Amino acid sequence: MIVGAAPAAPNSGADTRLAHTRRTAARGILAGLTAAAVSFSVAGCDASSGGAGSHAESTSAGPPPSTDYFGYQANSGLSTTNAGSALGTANNAQVLSGRLYPSAYVSGPNGQMIPNTDLVKTEEFPGEQRSVLYTLSDKATYNDGAPVTCDDYLLAYKAGTMSELFDSHMPLMDQIDTLQCGPGKKTFLVTFKPGQGDRWRYMFGPGTVVPSHAIAKKAGMSQEDLLGALYGEDPDQLGEVARLWRDGFDTDNFDPDLQVSFGPFVIDRVGRQGELVLKRNDHYYGNPATLEHITVWPKDANTAGLLQSGNLKVIDAPEANPAWLDRNAPDNPFEIESMVGDLTDSLVLSHSGLFADQGARQAFAECVDQGEIAKVSSEAFGVDVPPVYTHSVRHTDPMVQHLKNVVEDHAHTDIDKASALSGETIRVGYLGPDERLAKMVDSLKKTCEPAGITIEDVSDADSSPARLEPDSGEEAPQADAFLTAVDPLREQGGVSANMKDYEDLRKMEQQLWDEVNVIPLAGQPRTFVIDRAVRNVVPYTGLSGIGWNMDRWIDTAAPEPEEQSEEPSER
Repeated sequence: MIVGAAPAAPNSGADTRLAHTRRTAARGILAGLTAAAVSFSVAGCDASSGGAGSHAESTSAGPPPSTDYFGYQANSGLSTTNAGSALGTANNAQVLSGRLYPSAYVSGPNGQMIPNTDLVKTEEFPGEQRSVLYTLSDKATYNDGAPVTCDDYLLAYKAGTMSELFDSHMPLMDQIDTLQCGPGKKTFLVTFKPGQGDRWRYMFGPGTVVPSHAIAKKAGMSQEDLLGALYGEDPDQLGEVARLWRDGFDTDNFDPDLQVSFGPFVIDRVGRQGELVLKRNDHYYGNPATLEHITVWPKDANTAGLLQSGNLKVIDAPEANPAWLDRNAPDNPFEIESMVGDLTDSLVLSHSGLFADQGARQAFAECVDQGEIAKVSSEAFGVDVPPVYTHSVRHTDPMVQHLKNVVEDHAHTDIDKASALSGETIRVGYLGPDERLAKMVDSLKKTCEPAGITIEDVSDADSSPARLEPDSGEEAPQADAFLTAVDPLREQGGVSANMKDYEDLRKMEQQLWDEVNVIPLAGQPRTFVIDRAVRNVVPYTGLSGIGWNMDRWIDTAAPEPEEQSEEPSER
């Protein structure tokens, strides 16, 4: 048994695009209001709210304030629980949704893939067309009592391959040739395209498989009709399904009938600061969560104010030396661990507008100075991170050493070649505000300026990789590049990252540099702040973050507050 392991292991259309645009604008306004709200300290809030500020917290009756529960502050905006959506990708939704919608394989703290046998068993059949048989547990259900079925996985697969309609980002789904599923069945067979599927264990990752039955019900469809529409890939039939899949899991309009869970936690309520109060899922088929409640706070919540409650226990900090923490204070209850993470800060490029031309993408890459960007990122965060030049493997993987002679030509700038884009403006988006990312873009401005290239920062609080695709009726995207942290093993299919596939891996890396769909920049820095009274917290720097096993956390300091008799709605 792995110490601290999640219970996932045995022991342990045009109208829809327009609607999305309107939603995007509305969320930007909401984000501004939220930012204004969190600028006030706890001392300036109602004493009963403890700084959380939810509707329930402003009343004398009802559940305890959000701050009364065990608190975990993620380095994420918590805008959605659908990690397969473009917005979920930008927000790193896995830090929350991985414990609501568990993956078939759980990423352990050392990068190992732990089979989630409580949920599903798999059997691989190698060959030219690799296939994998998935058998879901008969006990696996959502908290509303509905079974987890292959319908949910078919929806994830089709959402990933119909990315324009669904606004999804699940690149590995494109490697699937067929997924054979009968309505309501517990078994399904995934067959991959010839030579594909080496990284199949990274498919159906945390937060990417959401309740198809709840979506079908909201859309006024039967499960049989939903499967028929998915197999038919009819945009007209799937328009409402795609909208619900894309927008229905947003947390600023939480719908408990839609966001049902098959993980160890379920969302109890959403507060006014965007915090989510999770409660133990009593219908969970695996080992029950050790904590009855956890409040997950977004990154822009007032950390200093939350600390006054005494219940903020785990923090994924935005810098190594935050102003709200005195490391040397005699009463400091926290352990602080800073490190270089597994993810790679990268520029994902559009294939529309200027970058529809492969030569333009190649020219742009010539003015990207990974060394300078890594230096700026290190200084801004307080953790030294390395420049990264590989696409196909994690920068922490020993295989990087065997790819050096493939990527060495890209480890420097060539302003003459970059000058092919002289006079052009390249718009770089990212999920902001983020001081470190802003400085990285500013570094890019300085290195590309000698080539006559103008870099424009187009970040905002609602940015996502969806900005790389033009809206319906438009020719140019809203952004030419998107800066985000990626896991190469989930972004690039190709071959497995080991020595037996060494030659194929080299060819893959060369091809990726020729295509320039993504430009790797630098390792992602991470800092975790952990209360010494909390046990089983195991830092993890992949997409699921330190909360990968939050259902196993134990708080030895204090009992949880008691629920009160009345529970007013805060939806």
